Amino acid sequence: MACDGHINSCVKLLLLVVVLCAARAFADRTKTLDFDVKPGGVVQTFSAKLKKYKCTFTYACQGGTNEQWQMSVGLSDDEQMFSCSVWRPQGKSYLFFTQFKAEIKGAKIEYATAYSQTAVGGQRDVALKEEEYIVSESSVTHREGKFNSELSKLTVIGRTRHDEL
Repeated sequence: MACDGHINSCVKLLLLVVVLCAARAFADRTKTLDFDVKPGGVVQTFSAKLKKYKCTFTYACQGGTNEQWQMSVGLSDDEQMFSCSVWRPQGKSYLFFTQFKAEIKGAKIEYATAYSQTAVGGQRDVALKEEEYIVSESSVTHREGKFNSELSKLTVIGRTRHDEL
């Protein structure tokens, strides 16, 4: 398309190209997936991968029916940080969790927290007590005998491993 005499058209076209390129770059750095958390006491697993990084949520729960949850994975612009969030978008889960584990591959955890309630509909996030779960370099896991079986959200942020020259 020639821009002779059509400056507005060229500016609009250029802006469209910039927006599409930015959207593509963002899409390459973030992904959100829906999945069902299924009660029944059987250990279930859901995973998402972004480039060479992976997040896996493993759990077992009882009561009620399936709940729709989401997992989002993201990578910072400089690819130094990888994040994984697992949560129930409708807020507090009514399932009774007997165990949970969120594990990331390709990054070392620098921050992690678990919540019994998510901020939805005027509510606020309610964090689990720190004694209810254990954070290691690669995972967040329920603490046997201390976890009160309430889970609605997990957030994990890790520093990616880059080879030094």
